[in-house]
Amino acid sequence: MMDVIYQVMESILPFSWIQYDFMKNALLAVLLITPLFGMIGTMVVDHKLAFFSDALGHSALTGIAIGVLLGVAEPMVAMTIFAVIFAILLAQIKRSKVSSSDTIISVFSSTAIALGLVLLSAGGKFSQYSNYLIGDILTIRPQELLILVAVLVAGIVFWLLFFNKLLILSVNSVLAKSRGIRVRLVETAFITLIAILVTVSIKWVGILIINSLLILPAAASRNISHNVRQYNGVAVLFSMVSGVAGLIISYYAGTAAGPTIVLVGAAIFFLTFAFKQSVRKS
Repeated sequence: MMDVIYQVMESILPFSWIQYDFMKNALLAVLLITPLFGMIGTMVVDHKLAFFSDALGHSALTGIAIGVLLGVAEPMVAMTIFAVIFAILLAQIKRSKVSSSDTIISVFSSTAIALGLVLLSAGGKFSQYSNYLIGDILTIRPQELLILVAVLVAGIVFWLLFFNKLLILSVNSVLAKSRGIRVRLVETAFITLIAILVTVSIKWVGILIINSLLILPAAASRNISHNVRQYNGVAVLFSMVSGVAGLIISYYAGTAAGPTIVLVGAAIFFLTFAFKQSVRKS
């Protein structure tokens, strides 16, 4: 199956780098994961969860450390389980309103990353997992692409089932309750999806920049969109353009792919912001 896909890519893409299997795999990974980042990112921005998703990324180190202590062979499994528990617990405490949301998230985020660093450094294993900080999409293997396919399919199914409910909830939670929407269930399902998306992607994107791929395309799209459909469509487009352009630029410039993708996304954001300001002035 992969041989057929590789042949098709080589026949339609006029680039010298397409001859390398690792670049083919990286491009497929980008095309699989960036649409989901674009879709989910719009609701992350609308629900003001940018800081929340960043905290989930930081929790990955603790997930890895716990997995190492328990002898879990695959770090991604430990990261995902811990991130889901971390997200649900954080959301529950946030709902209690014992303190401001940003304060609670900041405490959880700093605690998670510190705990992860302490546990990994105590075992002398931190150097083995330091690559998770910036990620390396060029190391993705064909069998790991299947994981991204599964996450993409799950994300699309979730979007079809919950999009309208999430949209109403982003406007007003009281309105959502009056429409019979089970607010807590929808919120829990959404943060679980964010946790899974973030932790599954961290190995190839990196803890330090994972949140940027969620926020930048959506924020840029918000600058120029006039309705919800356009907002989501343009966010997906910007996310895919950032991913593909960043990957290609990183190849020719000899830079890390993840940070380059983020820089492209940031450039798109500032361009749309400048466009928005010019339209306002006119």
